[in-house]
Amino acid sequence: MASISSEEDDHDQRMESYSLSADVSESESCSALSYDSLLASTSSLTAPEFHSNSDFPLPPPIMLPVVGGRHVLIPPSVPEKPDTLDIISEVALMKERFAKLLLGEDMSGGGQGVGTALAISNAITNLSGLLFSQFTGPLMLPSEFISIVATVFGELWKLEPLAPQKRSMWLREKEWLLCVSDSIVELIPSSQEFPGGRTLEVMVTQPRPDLYINLPALKKLDAMLISILDGFCDSEFYYVDRGIVVDGGEHIEARPWSPSSGRRSVRLEEKWWLPFPKVPNKGLSEDTRKRLQQCRECANQIFKAAVAINNSVLAEMEVPNAYLESLPKGGKTCLGDTLYRYITADQFSPECLLDYLEMSSEYTTLDIANRIEAAVHIWRHRYFKRHLTRAKSGRPSWGGTVKALVGDTEKSKLLAKRAETLLQNLKLQFPGLPQTALDINKIQHNKDVGKSILESYSRVMESLAFNLLARIDDLLYVDDATKQRAAEELVSMLGSTT
Repeated sequence: MASISSEEDDHDQRMESYSLSADVSESESCSALSYDSLLASTSSLTAPEFHSNSDFPLPPPIMLPVVGGRHVLIPPSVPEKPDTLDIISEVALMKERFAKLLLGEDMSGGGQGVGTALAISNAITNLSGLLFSQFTGPLMLPSEFISIVATVFGELWKLEPLAPQKRSMWLREKEWLLCVSDSIVELIPSSQEFPGGRTLEVMVTQPRPDLYINLPALKKLDAMLISILDGFCDSEFYYVDRGIVVDGGEHIEARPWSPSSGRRSVRLEEKWWLPFPKVPNKGLSEDTRKRLQQCRECANQIFKAAVAINNSVLAEMEVPNAYLESLPKGGKTCLGDTLYRYITADQFSPECLLDYLEMSSEYTTLDIANRIEAAVHIWRHRYFKRHLTRAKSGRPSWGGTVKALVGDTEKSKLLAKRAETLLQNLKLQFPGLPQTALDINKIQHNKDVGKSILESYSRVMESLAFNLLARIDDLLYVDDATKQRAAEELVSMLGSTT
């Protein structure tokens, strides 16, 4: 009996020391290696739990048999394949998108569509409008209005993470449109050695420098903006519709805007469709406010980078002849008496002029920017034209005429420089100004697909960063007003008790 019990104990010990393993080869060495490598990994496996109040005894552990001195091969879990219907719908959506690009948005197929560059620009802008819009339907807008879709319909309404569906749509369809840039290359000479010892100069392709530098930077800015939005989950603040009356909300909205604060209230933005941010009665915590300030600084840097890329791309685009032909003959006709008098004065100060001008609304400010930009090109065109005439006229008998041309040329150059300085200061003072008439004409008449991709992508990032800054400023304004009101109530309460 003792021998039988000892044999059973040895058998139990062998069974307890048994571990699962995978046989990856028919050789003994591979079998031993797989056993040793998986011994530690399987030691952490735990048996399923059972209820202690069960009437049945615990079942013995189920062990896999050993066949031929090797452990049984356990196939790895097969990952789930994506749904066939999702793949079919994604392919159908891709076909629809590229069909619109090939047809130039002319679904009749009559050849009246826009060019490839403008079609891609419209597609990127329209995609961003669908992404950050509160509407779920497609945006059926004419091509001449597609450049402002992201500003009107695609405005960021709340500080909250993107919905998973919108995020996947943006990442997926954005790559579809940006993949065109992978085929935009330039040819450069390169030396190539052949087996015979000869060295020949051949032309090789490389990515275009502007796309190679700016496109990865824009993708990085894109990822940073989305990560900032992802951080606004489980926040202390929330939003309510403006039609809903909330206790204390009307008092915050009615507070006047102080120029020293640097922030406008939500009511003074005249954007009635935006929801109103609400904070706790005592205001936001210091940690939340500190994080908001950090997000604002980061979004401000992203905005400046996107503006720099967009301005550089627009500056490289040619001024369309249609725009030049639409300009009036003289700068005074374009600017008006007041602007023309201040620009042509002996003492010129762009800061004082901007303070004097009445720019209460966005429409008025944009109209002034369009007039100043038109005057810049009028005087610049006159300068180049007279400079060319001066170079051709080399006769001594034309001395008086040449002297007059020199004076007019220098005056046109000076006025163009002043107007350009005024326009730059205006854009710095109003960073969220919409596109000017010249910018829209450049985008519509541009034929370079690479520049069109960079311009539209940077414009979308610029618009999103600016709206993110505006929503953070609105929230900080409401927090300041709430804390100020709480302090006033505390002072009044203490005064009444004394």
